[in-house]
Amino acid sequence: MESYYVTTPIYYVNDEPHLGHIYTTIAADVLARYQRMSGRDVFFLTGVDEHGQKVQQAAEARGIEPIELADQVVERYQTLWPDLAISNDDFIRTSSERHKSGVQAMWRRLENAGAIYKDFYEDWYCVPCETYWTETQLKDAERWDNKHCPDCDRAVEKVQEESYFFRLSAYQDRLIDYINAHPDFIAPASRRNEVLRFVESGLNDLSVSRTTFSWGVPVPGDEKHVIYVWIDALTNYLSALGFPDQELPKHWPADVHLIGKDILRFHAIYWPCMLMAADLPLPGRIFAHGWWTVEGEKMSKSKGNALRPADLLAQYDADVIRYFLLREVPFGQDGDFSFTAMKQRYNSELANDVGNLLNRSLAMLNKYRDGVLGEPGDEQGLDRALIADVEGMQRDVAAHMDKQAFHLALERISLVVRHGNRYVEENAPWALAKAGDDARLNTVLYHLVETLRLVALQLLPFMPGKMASMLGQIQGEALQQELSFSAHGGWGLLKAGHQCAKPQPIFPRME
Repeated sequence: MESYYVTTPIYYVNDEPHLGHIYTTIAADVLARYQRMSGRDVFFLTGVDEHGQKVQQAAEARGIEPIELADQVVERYQTLWPDLAISNDDFIRTSSERHKSGVQAMWRRLENAGAIYKDFYEDWYCVPCETYWTETQLKDAERWDNKHCPDCDRAVEKVQEESYFFRLSAYQDRLIDYINAHPDFIAPASRRNEVLRFVESGLNDLSVSRTTFSWGVPVPGDEKHVIYVWIDALTNYLSALGFPDQELPKHWPADVHLIGKDILRFHAIYWPCMLMAADLPLPGRIFAHGWWTVEGEKMSKSKGNALRPADLLAQYDADVIRYFLLREVPFGQDGDFSFTAMKQRYNSELANDVGNLLNRSLAMLNKYRDGVLGEPGDEQGLDRALIADVEGMQRDVAAHMDKQAFHLALERISLVVRHGNRYVEENAPWALAKAGDDARLNTVLYHLVETLRLVALQLLPFMPGKMASMLGQIQGEALQQELSFSAHGGWGLLKAGHQCAKPQPIFPRME
């Protein structure tokens, strides 16, 4: 069986989950579910990054140990994911022994390859971003008393310490060649171009150890040094698979790393170069999505508009949140979360289109045939056009999902739903019933129910709860099995005499 490995970033434990975290994780979950239904052996990983100076300082401020702080935040994630129907196969913690083993093994591979050396580091450091900056990279560079981080605009501090370095510069040309030879390696294209420009401007060697804090993985053989975040955090994608006990784990390389654009440089430059140095295969794709604003404003604690997932779930079904986040904005672009937009999207596409087609089709089937499908008669042009649209939808959705174009996949499914509602009007089953045209009525009702079944199958990865309910009504029983596209995606699998349930609204209108 072909494997498929999808990851989210590991989320930092200095804050509670927010909209950005659930966006990445929902996208990864939809991919994982879709690939499982496509017959692949899927491994879906998420987790948390618990190490670093920020966590140690935050824990000290509260009078607790860093692991205690990490445990508190980890529980929030592990409680949240089931509420959002997240089906991750593993949850990695960087404080775990299996991860520490993987990180130290990665360090030794880099060291043995001659890619690590010891020197002194002196530069400007941003504690919140855990990033070092050169003089020329800083804002207000001429103002020696007021250095600011280019990313977060907060003050940085001058740091000098002994450090190990990774020979990042040695892999500059090789990385450029790789990106040019693999145009889909970094997505979307705007991010690929951004990375290429950065690499072509010249790479400096990377400081990869610290002596100023102790909360992390010790450097093998030199334990006064802690392995810095980028080797530590990035190695999670391997340690979760059993590395180093499995030198090349079953699911490696990853098919896609889903990340936010703020950590693109570390995933698309540092990580590939480390893998090259360690003589390990590179991931298939690194996809950096955009950021969300809320009602037109940047999320912040001071404004009180940083949407808490628990608050969203208190108001809206998880499936509705999942659908809106992946439908509203092309994956890879920035977007704005608006409650008005979510209600409009829900009412127009889910309540008016999907829900209406389900309710009217099953209502007519129960009214005219006691819920039992009749033997369809000869197909007409309208029937063949609907079948062709449904089958085209399946092919197109597969192509869109391979590119993580979730909004296009959902739009293609919506086209079929709208086609189905037109098909009702064009064929007027109520008129066929009145005229006693049983053969044609059987054909029309059959085509409607089969269309609904195959639409629900395509929507199942996006809205697993709602679509299980929809399929249960079509099948006349609760969904009891894992569905696959190969076994359940063909037209005409429902047979004459099949009993459907009476319709129950799954998308009541929002007022």
